[in-house]
Amino acid sequence: FGATQMGGEGANWIGTAPFTSLPHVFQNLGDGTYFHSGLLAVRACVTANVNITYKVLVNGAVAMTGGQPIEGEPLEGEVTCPEIARQLVAEGVKTVVVVTDDVTKFDEGVFPAGVAVHDRSELMTVQKRLRETPGVTAIVYDQTCAAEARRLRRKGEFHDPDQRIVINELVCEGCGDCSVQSNCISIEPLETEFGRKRKINQSSCNKDFSCVKGYCPSFVSVTGGKLRKAETKQAGIDEAALFAALPLPALPALDAPYNVLLTGIGGTGVVTVGAILAMAAHLEGRGASELDVTGLAQKNGAVASHVRIARSPEAIHATRIGVGGADLAIGCDLVVATSFENLPKLSSRTTAVVNSHVQPTSEFATNANLDLSAHKMLAAVRAACGEANVLVVSASQLALALLGDAIATNMLLLGAAWQRGKLPVSLAALDRAMVLNGRGLELNRRAFAWGRLLAHDPEAVQRAAKPLLREPAAPADATLDALVEKRTEFLTAYQNAAYAERYRKLVARVAEREQQVVSGHDALAKTAARYYFKLLAYKDEYEVARLYTDGSFAAQVAREFEGDFSLSLHLSPQFLPGFLAPRDPETGRIKKWLIPMRLMLPAFKAMAALKFLRGTALDPFGWTKHRRAERAEIARYERTLEELLDALTRENLPVAIELASLPELVRGFDTVKDRHLEQARGKETELLAAFRRT
Repeated sequence: FGATQMGGEGANWIGTAPFTSLPHVFQNLGDGTYFHSGLLAVRACVTANVNITYKVLVNGAVAMTGGQPIEGEPLEGEVTCPEIARQLVAEGVKTVVVVTDDVTKFDEGVFPAGVAVHDRSELMTVQKRLRETPGVTAIVYDQTCAAEARRLRRKGEFHDPDQRIVINELVCEGCGDCSVQSNCISIEPLETEFGRKRKINQSSCNKDFSCVKGYCPSFVSVTGGKLRKAETKQAGIDEAALFAALPLPALPALDAPYNVLLTGIGGTGVVTVGAILAMAAHLEGRGASELDVTGLAQKNGAVASHVRIARSPEAIHATRIGVGGADLAIGCDLVVATSFENLPKLSSRTTAVVNSHVQPTSEFATNANLDLSAHKMLAAVRAACGEANVLVVSASQLALALLGDAIATNMLLLGAAWQRGKLPVSLAALDRAMVLNGRGLELNRRAFAWGRLLAHDPEAVQRAAKPLLREPAAPADATLDALVEKRTEFLTAYQNAAYAERYRKLVARVAEREQQVVSGHDALAKTAARYYFKLLAYKDEYEVARLYTDGSFAAQVAREFEGDFSLSLHLSPQFLPGFLAPRDPETGRIKKWLIPMRLMLPAFKAMAALKFLRGTALDPFGWTKHRRAERAEIARYERTLEELLDALTRENLPVAIELASLPELVRGFDTVKDRHLEQARGKETELLAAFRRT
């Protein structure tokens, strides 16, 4: 509730409560802040007897400053969930409830009498109950910090479930419900031929698995096996030969302290790269300082490492790089590199080596259409440094392709900067610093070498990476004919040639009419080509079955995983009677079933073969509300296009294009699609009125 100083969380409600009609508030409180001073605010609220529920997140790390363990005498070591629960009860908190991601992890009797333990799926129910409970209540939410869990798993010091989640990218509608349900930044956009979809970033995934609550049939659990590593040898790439020919660059002089600004996001190794660079300078007898700005880094927040290198320690009088003072900027994350804190540190003296990949921010979880283009941010870097001083690298994509892990991105960028002669430390010193770091030595060495080659011979790196690239290419169709041809082929497989011809004829009519109105213009025709196709290719049971059995998903999984693994589907069977698949009274959703792929595959193959029943009187799925609505949308779109073509003019063409693109807003399955369809209806009413007025 509101904003306070650290440790004052919730205390402001004591003064506010008597003067508002709001009967109750929730207050978030991290375990680090709770231990530091937040308990005093809880005690004050208990004394004042106000209606407030504290939600204490117990993740075992100080998230604000880099993930240190929470330690101290009063609680004899690390702060734990049972200790916090006991202390809250002792302070007089009326009701204390523990919510956890694993209800089996706590021994019987570790919590005081009356403290119930619930699975995190029951959080909303618990919150509603406590909202109606007078006085101070508390939810102790137990879950290990995601970034810390990833670090510990890499060290083999934390349980690592033998399971991963993959999204069938053709089944995915790009609705973003999985991001809404999980609030996970490892769910990233995937730009495809058929629009923006979703993918799981396996390098940053914390194996929380809450994304499978996304209300669609595209989520698949992969149990066993391993992530497929890049095999450059199998691709005929001789890394040793490529790296042996690299020349040694001339390194910058140290007439004055040399300033290196590293920017990125928490949990990706930015601080590690800064530490390796500072250690390398130290090994050569240089003066070196490293200042890490890691606020909220554990939440994938911004991280900046200020590394200053000089001939001697006495030459360094400040650790922070000032405005315009960076000699080298390594932008591991473009968003952070161009933030209001870091961009002013760049100037014409700065050489910038930046990653072109835009990591989605937390806003993407709630805004599926978030603009993730890099153009404006790259323009800002170029304006600050000058075009000649900026090297833009597809580092994330190349690291994943050549090294099998996006965590190698930062070290690849460091290698590129060093080969450009922009780091005042020797190759031998950097290698020794990597050895002393003690983690991922071979991966770091290879990433650094590939970065060097990228700076020296980018074409050689692109040739090497091409057969190993995993991500589908972004949409590249430039002509109407190409758009139509691709989608005609898809619709033929979806239903039949006659169905595809229906599509082709209407798009051709739109193109002909548009040419009559504005010669050489085809934006409306392209829009109709994309979105009439989207409506025609609605994902019913037959289509989902086809997309799991036509070989495309098997190829996708084979690109990502290797070894002995099994697949299981997360499905909500909407066609079953209500007593077999009841809907949740609050959300309207059907609970997902986890079904082994080996059991579903025969059924899917049979369903795919029966696609000729689609829309006929014999269609067993066609009677459901959503299938009827999807067919009605096709007819509605066709009628709308007819009206647009009849009244089309040069003046109302922009509105017509916007109207024709409305199906882009209608994404998802079942209730998610219903919500989006309702929103599109409101927009359609406004645009039709504007079109008819023009």
